Amino acid sequence: MPQVDLGPLARHMPDFAPGSVWLVGAGPGDPGLLTARAIHALATADVIVYDALVAPEILDLAHPGATREFAGKRGGKPSAKQGDITERLIELAREGNRVLRLKGGDPFVFGRGGEEARALHAAGVPFHVVPGITSGLGGLTAAGIPATTRDTNQAIVLMTGHYAVQGPEAIDWAAFVRTGVPLVLYMAMNNLPAIVGELAKAGMAADTPVAFVNKATTPEQRVLVTTLGRCLDDVAAAKIEAPTITVLGSIVPLRAILGYGDGHLEAPR
Repeated sequence: MPQVDLGPLARHMPDFAPGSVWLVGAGPGDPGLLTARAIHALATADVIVYDALVAPEILDLAHPGATREFAGKRGGKPSAKQGDITERLIELAREGNRVLRLKGGDPFVFGRGGEEARALHAAGVPFHVVPGITSGLGGLTAAGIPATTRDTNQAIVLMTGHYAVQGPEAIDWAAFVRTGVPLVLYMAMNNLPAIVGELAKAGMAADTPVAFVNKATTPEQRVLVTTLGRCLDDVAAAKIEAPTITVLGSIVPLRAILGYGDGHLEAPR
C-alpha cells in the first residue's frame, strides 16, 4: 500500500530515532481515527510490535520493509507474557531499531503502556508516547452515547472489567455504585455474570440502562441496549462477545434521543 503523505503536518513530527521505542495508540479500530503522529510512526518504524486489536488495515500503513511481531494479549486465551514483551522491546531497541509498540486505543488507558514506559526508562531506553482515542470514549461516541452532558452527569468512570473477589485487584463495586455516575467497563465480557451480580448486590437498580458496544467504530460494530436485570439474557441471545465496551447509567438513553435507536447498529455513523 502506498505510504500516506502527511503534507504540511510532516514538519510537526518528532524524529523517530534509531534505538528508541514509541508507544503508540492505534485508536478503537477504524483506521481513519489514527492520529497523524501514529501514521508517521508506522511509516518510519523498523519493527512493529503490535497487539491483537490492531486492524490489518492499520498495519498496511507500515513501511514496506518493517518487521512485524505479534504480541497480542487476549483474556482467556494463550497470550504473550507482559515481561517477555517488555524485554523484547528493550532488546530490539538496543539492536538499533526504531521500535513501534502499537496498541489498540490509548497506550496509557488499560493498555499496560505505563508499565512498559517504566521498564524502558529503567533500562535507559529512550521512548516517546503517542496518544490514541481510547475505546471507552471513542466507542461511546460511535454508538451515539455522549460520555457527558450537562443534563445527565458531571463525571464518568472508566474501569477495568477484570474481576477479582479479594486481594489488591479486587474492585469495591459498592463504592462506584454510590457515586451515581455512569460506569464504562473495558474487558468485562468474560466476567460479566460476576460483575452484574456484584453491581446488583451493591444496590444498582435492575432497570439501570446498559449498553454494549461491540467492535466499536468498525464496519462490524453492533450496539445492544438493555438493562442490568436483563443484560445477561440479552447478551447471550445477541451473541455479544469481546471486544466490547460496556456502559451503565444515565447516558445510555441519550442514544435513542439522538435518533440512533434502541437495539443494534450495524455500522458506525
